[in-house]
Amino acid sequence: MTSSDPTAIPDPWHSLHELLAAMDAEIEQVYLERGLDGVRTRFAYPLIRLAHTGPLTIRELAKSLNRSHSAISQTVAAMRKEGLVTSEPGPDARTRRIDLTERGRSLVPFLEAEWRATHQTVAELDGELPYAMTAVVEEVRRALERRSMRERILHHLVEPPPLGSQG
Repeated sequence: MTSSDPTAIPDPWHSLHELLAAMDAEIEQVYLERGLDGVRTRFAYPLIRLAHTGPLTIRELAKSLNRSHSAISQTVAAMRKEGLVTSEPGPDARTRRIDLTERGRSLVPFLEAEWRATHQTVAELDGELPYAMTAVVEEVRRALERRSMRERILHHLVEPPPLGSQG
């Protein structure tokens, strides 16, 4: 160890992660109140998309949702476990085609209604805040386009000396 524990300092991301988790938990509470046991907020986007596109490979689904292959693969596995999607061999041995089950398809009308209600709620929140969340996110995105997160980290990074060079 070369210095004090940097994780002892409050994490600047903590409040954002906590807020997003609390918002997701509130949405999941709506699902539970409607009897949708086992449905997670991360399922809504892919389920709605599959209802509109028909079966897709995990790669196609990930691309259409602008998510990573890994994230969608994990979400599909969780949705399959809940009986919301099926996974069949795709056009080649490396791919799987994902499709909705009857249960998954039956959830889509409610998920679309919740999606719209959530977007209206975000717009309502934006109107109550001195700085709209959506505007702040867009400003952060633009700032990172001007100078990337990587560049900013490297500017502040003070690397320790290589092992063995400490006299």
